[in-house]
This record gives sequence, C-alpha cells and structure tokens, in this order.
Amino acid sequence: MPENAGMTENPEPVTVVVADDQSAVREGLVLLLGTVPGIAVTGEAEDGEAAVEIVAAKNPQVVLMDLNMPRCDGVEATRRIRASHPQTQVVVLTTYSDDDSIIGALQAGALGYLTKDATRAEIGRAVHAAAAGQSVLAPEVQQRLLAAAARAVAPAPDDERDLTPRESQVLRLIAAGQSNREIARALVVSEATVKTHVNRIFAKTGSRDRAQATRYAYTHGYAGP
Repeated sequence: MPENAGMTENPEPVTVVVADDQSAVREGLVLLLGTVPGIAVTGEAEDGEAAVEIVAAKNPQVVLMDLNMPRCDGVEATRRIRASHPQTQVVVLTTYSDDDSIIGALQAGALGYLTKDATRAEIGRAVHAAAAGQSVLAPEVQQRLLAAAARAVAPAPDDERDLTPRESQVLRLIAAGQSNREIARALVVSEATVKTHVNRIFAKTGSRDRAQATRYAYTHGYAGP
C-alpha cells in the first residue's frame, strides 16, 4: 500500500464557537455539535461581546451566532468579527426570520442563516459549508429574500420607498418620544439593534437628530397630530 494512502481520510475538524445568551440552548448546541463528525467546538460565548473576544483568542473557522443577545447583539458581533477576522465565517442560528433580521445579518457578513428548528444534520451541513466559503440559508429565509427582492423592484410610494417596515415602526416610536431603551423593550430587541435602525432612519430621512426625525414623521404621515 502506498505510504500516503488514507492521509486525507481524516481531515482536521472544523473549529466552531457557539454564541447564545441562553445557557441551556448554548450547552445543548455544544453537545449536539459534539456528535457531528468533523466539527470541534473550541469556545462558548454568552453574548456578542464575548463572541468577539473568543474569536480573537481562538481564531475559529465558524461562529454559530444567535441574534438577540445582551451587550452586543448578533448582527453587530458579526460585523465586528468579519471586519477584524475575515477568515472566520458566521452562521446565524436564531428564532427570528423577519426581513430586518435576515437582511441585517447578511449585510453584516453572515454566510449562513438558520432558524432554531433546524435539524442536527442541517446545522452540521451549514457549518461545514461555511468553513468552505459556501452559503446555506434555511428554506423560509430564501423565500423571504426572494419576496424582498420582488418588493424592491415594485413601485412604492415616494415617502415610504426607503424605510423598511421595522424602521417605520421605530420612527413612529421616536415621534412618540421613546428612548432607545424604551424602543428596545417595546420591540423585544437589543439597544444596539435599535441604534442601528435609528442611524439608518437619520440617514434616509436626512435628519441630524431625533427632533428632525420626529418632524419628518409628522410631515410624512408616520405619526398623527
């Protein structure tokens, strides 16, 4: 038998960091991934800030990332990881499959997007695919992206062409005088996510501050008299 026979049969496992603020979910994912051939979990993170720190220390190939986490949410953590460690890919695993969450995560640099009803085999495939630079999206995520693309090319009213439904919702709450913290509590998202929406609203409406955004909301029909 040649000396190099079988040398490629056992490649190095894909190294993964699991980021989820719910300890039971995080520990369950670690156990699940431990049963998937060719995957080795090298770290756990209880929030996005910890995920960024662990990636810097461990240099994993893939991060399995939740979205709604304290201190630093999954979208912001993905953006920071992809900016400072482009060799590390991110696969989102979350309960959220709304347009804003999907598009925000993909724009931040996530390569895969699964919902938490994904099977062990689906999660394993997504991790291996991400390590190879390939994207894996849950079927419902693909359907939402196609629907969003279809809406993007359809005519829209001038005043609503740029704001997404979630941004419109945030603008109404700004006009109602709510702070970022109050908006985050009302929408059940992190303050970092709200801040991202607010910054996008300012940019799209040409507002320098919340007062100008409030004026825009009243003059463009987002808030009543």
